[in-house]
Amino acid sequence: MRPLETLPPTETLEIENGLSLVPRVKLNLTIHPSLPSVSKPIDEWQLKRALIDFLKTSLSVSVTVPEEDLQIKRLKDLKKRKRDEPVAHGALFIRDIRFLSSKKKIEEVDNEEEDVKELEKKFLEWRSYVAEKMDGIELNLEGVKYNLSVEIPASDDFERMRKDWEESYAFRNRGYSRGGRQEPDTIVLRGVPSRWFAEPRVSSKPSMLVTHTIFSTFGKIR
Repeated sequence: MRPLETLPPTETLEIENGLSLVPRVKLNLTIHPSLPSVSKPIDEWQLKRALIDFLKTSLSVSVTVPEEDLQIKRLKDLKKRKRDEPVAHGALFIRDIRFLSSKKKIEEVDNEEEDVKELEKKFLEWRSYVAEKMDGIELNLEGVKYNLSVEIPASDDFERMRKDWEESYAFRNRGYSRGGRQEPDTIVLRGVPSRWFAEPRVSSKPSMLVTHTIFSTFGKIR
């Protein structure tokens, strides 16, 4: 299996039990009406088409996103909506980011780790660029204007999560480290199908062996 430190953020990671981690960009979307009072629910299909067209025509590199990668939840009963509440929210997933990879394959580069770090930087910069480009745009749907807010999910911002952890740990220890670098010991997963961690020929229940094998892909388990 390929070492994680040599895997660029644009390539799929194959792990055990037929599972793989596929790279993607996720952005959270919030839609407010330009005028506080609206009389009917937002048209979900038109909203998706407007966003898909924007991604195709308004970025430095045209991005094609299928409708199923735009998840929209709209507020149907506007009578219960407060004036400052959004009429819809959702998420955008961009899965085809292969164009960010350099033309020269990673395996052909002398210093793999440096090349991967450069690609990671390029990935993060492009993700921020897309979020900033979309944030604040005005959408005109059937004569009604809406404002779009876009942000990168906190769970996808590894650097911010690491900084928050370091600050939290430093605060708990009043600014004094008890020696060595401190990192979280536990990862909590919710909503993951148990069958992913099962041995199909043995049982449909999660297997400790399979679970251990899968997570050891990411590093040593203590």
